Amino acid sequence: MAPDEHLFEPPAPVDTTRPNAARMYDYYLGGSANFEADRDAAEAGLAAMPFARDYAKANRAFLGRAVAHLVRGGIDQFLDLGSGVPTVGNVHEIARAHDPAARVAYVDHEPVAVSHARRLLADLDGVTVTQADIRDPQAVLTAPGVAELLDFDRPVAVLAVAILPFVPEQAEALSVVGAYRAACVPGSPLVVSHISALAATPEQVADAEEVMARTPTPVRWRPREEVEELFTGYELIEPGLVPAPMWRPDRLVTEQAAAPANAFAGVGTLRG
Repeated sequence: MAPDEHLFEPPAPVDTTRPNAARMYDYYLGGSANFEADRDAAEAGLAAMPFARDYAKANRAFLGRAVAHLVRGGIDQFLDLGSGVPTVGNVHEIARAHDPAARVAYVDHEPVAVSHARRLLADLDGVTVTQADIRDPQAVLTAPGVAELLDFDRPVAVLAVAILPFVPEQAEALSVVGAYRAACVPGSPLVVSHISALAATPEQVADAEEVMARTPTPVRWRPREEVEELFTGYELIEPGLVPAPMWRPDRLVTEQAAAPANAFAGVGTLRG
């Protein structure tokens, strides 16, 4: 059970009366950086979409596997867009288990997520937390925590895990991804997971979107072809764009078992 508000003090100013996607996601993952409005909205989300917790956990697990795979392949720089509230299995923990010198720039727009992350990571070298809107790539890329930490003359892995649904218009999403792509050199990876109806019915999708429409961050579920379009300019690595639990799993996962995650996931490498 998540704690009461007095156990987690929000930075000011934060409107704790309106639910927030990052804090709802934290609640689904069993975290503590959430408030009553977030928990109420998250429970409404579960009522509308019983798979919501499956989605959150599948995304988190995919992120871990993707980061570990990339570090083993020599990638040592990560730009984590919409990083959310820190929880077990953060990008820097996974990356540094394989390469202690790995650098990670976390970016999020949500004040609670940023404040919490800065408190937890304050003493770590090579790890930064930037408060910025990922929909403004110029602001993100020029922020000191990004520009002064990451060397964009070498490959940088751009992580966009469960964040692009919050850029509802496809043209804008493509433009946002394109701006980060343009900042990177060939060989840079793009890691994406995105909510999509695999087990969910059209009615459940509509209900889930309606719940999120009551928050400051409405979402859009995308079909597979629109998720794949986000990888324009990238070469998808095996196994391609697949249901999130089926991306290089630690054990065999069937399509039926993967469907409740309601997410596609993939990793691409920027072409030369």
